[in-house]
Amino acid sequence: MSWDIIATLAVTGIAVFLFATEKMRMDAIAILVLCSLVVLGQVDVGAALDGFSNSATIAVTAMFVLAAGLQNSGALDSIGRILGNVKSPWLFILVLCGINAVLSPFVNNTAVVAVLIPIVIAAAQNINMAPSKALIPLSFASQMAGVCTLIGTSTNLLINAIAQKQGHSGFGMFEFASLGIIFFAVGIVYLLLTSRFLLPESHLELEQEAGFGKYVAELKVNKDSPLIGKSTTDSGLNEEFNLFTIGVLRDGERLSTPSHQALQKHDILLLRGESEDLTKAREKYGLHYVVYGRRASDDDNLNDDLMVSEMMISPTSRWIGGTIPILQQRWNKNATVLGIQRRSKVIRERLRGTAFKMGDILLLTLPKEDMETLRKDKDFIVLSSDLVKPEDNWRGKFALGVMALVVLAAAFGVVPIAISALLGAVAMCLAGCLTADEAYHAIDWKIILVLAGLLPLGEAMANSGAAQFIVDNTLGKAGEFGPVVVLAVLYLLTMVLTEFMSNAGTAVLLTPIAVSTAKMLGVDASPFIIAVMFAAATSFMTPVGYQTNTMVYAAGGYKFTDFLKIGLPLNLLYWILGIILIPIFFPFNPA
Repeated sequence: MSWDIIATLAVTGIAVFLFATEKMRMDAIAILVLCSLVVLGQVDVGAALDGFSNSATIAVTAMFVLAAGLQNSGALDSIGRILGNVKSPWLFILVLCGINAVLSPFVNNTAVVAVLIPIVIAAAQNINMAPSKALIPLSFASQMAGVCTLIGTSTNLLINAIAQKQGHSGFGMFEFASLGIIFFAVGIVYLLLTSRFLLPESHLELEQEAGFGKYVAELKVNKDSPLIGKSTTDSGLNEEFNLFTIGVLRDGERLSTPSHQALQKHDILLLRGESEDLTKAREKYGLHYVVYGRRASDDDNLNDDLMVSEMMISPTSRWIGGTIPILQQRWNKNATVLGIQRRSKVIRERLRGTAFKMGDILLLTLPKEDMETLRKDKDFIVLSSDLVKPEDNWRGKFALGVMALVVLAAAFGVVPIAISALLGAVAMCLAGCLTADEAYHAIDWKIILVLAGLLPLGEAMANSGAAQFIVDNTLGKAGEFGPVVVLAVLYLLTMVLTEFMSNAGTAVLLTPIAVSTAKMLGVDASPFIIAVMFAAATSFMTPVGYQTNTMVYAAGGYKFTDFLKIGLPLNLLYWILGIILIPIFFPFNPA
């Protein structure tokens, strides 16, 4: 084994470990990989930085801007009206999947799901359907539709770019659309038949076990509160409003037996309960929310000019790791965070020192005039349904037209997808669908750094011989059973790895192996590349396997096992479909 193979495999192994264990941020891992390959002499500086100018990276960057333009212009607002007219739960899922079939092949599926989460929740509740019956299908359908086109997911573009660097001709915009449509149709039928039985009907059990729907809030005892001199147990506070007292703080110190201590003026109650119950308790017992980032008084109350909203920290939020005081001072001084809801864990410490995590849901108040700004902010996913919607205007239709032209120009070979997407992004900014600042903010720079930083690893895997070494010692053993068996093993390997590390990481690791495998067998590489592409872009078994899964996991109040119950059979079904259909659409020995 040569030094080049050892060095490349060492970097790859460390990267896989870091991706799987989440010891570091994805973008930090990608940059570490890039620098390590240069230091170890596996790629030169020019090749290492090529990822930042690669057409796939540019296209993905522009697609984020296009998605934001569609959202900000109000082009997608009619979706709520469509879903609101559906009365049958079965038809609701079918229409929801149909909407995904139109949007997700052309718009980043993370953006699609972010837009649709609050719409789906509100529409489902209008027909007395548990949102938990619809949110996992929303996530799964966005992934299934995303594999129908080259631009449906950033993974598709990344794999295509790596394959082209290794001599493959690459794929056209709709080259695997027929195969993707079959996968999508089978997936939709599966969801229609199983979601009724395999997904939770309501949030009742989840509320008891994980506290879903319940916020942790801090309320201070006013000088005239009837609670003064009574304990929380004697006052009936907990029983009357279905609240739970997590702790009582006095002069900055936590009381050791809060339920039996007589309350005093300015004591702070750390309470857990639903937002409506917290508000009722505040009004009856003379309490007020502890406010960070500005001076509060005993008379501090919710103002009629303020609106209450629930918002989730998005997977791409810059506030992950931040705290309430920092958020209110730097983001919007008029915002007041009243409570935090965290999936699978009850917060027991002071809120001011609690670091936000992806998927946390914040209960906050904002002036009415700031609500539209909140709706457009990509750091948050607004879950409440009482927001002021933008008025219909020509920009929504213009944004849809621009998106259509971007896709058609690339599909017919007028210009490459990176150029058409850039032109479309510029057109949306010039038309006022979003501002330049909003465009920069819309880009998920973490994903861009991952794509650009990992591309050199694919080149190093191929050039060093590491990919061939892996093939000879793994997939090569199955070569004697024929290419179909090798395809099945490669698809399964990709499917499993994708559940535990980033899709981009899996794609970069296995695409060179797919090409080397084809060379070893003396067949065309296309079926193996397609296997990696489809398996890496459809992750159903865990809430952490794909960003959209994580988003609905927090918003829908699911358990980890809910994804396993409905996702594992679907992944296995796709595996079988891949083994059967990929060689038909992409023969091993094309004529």
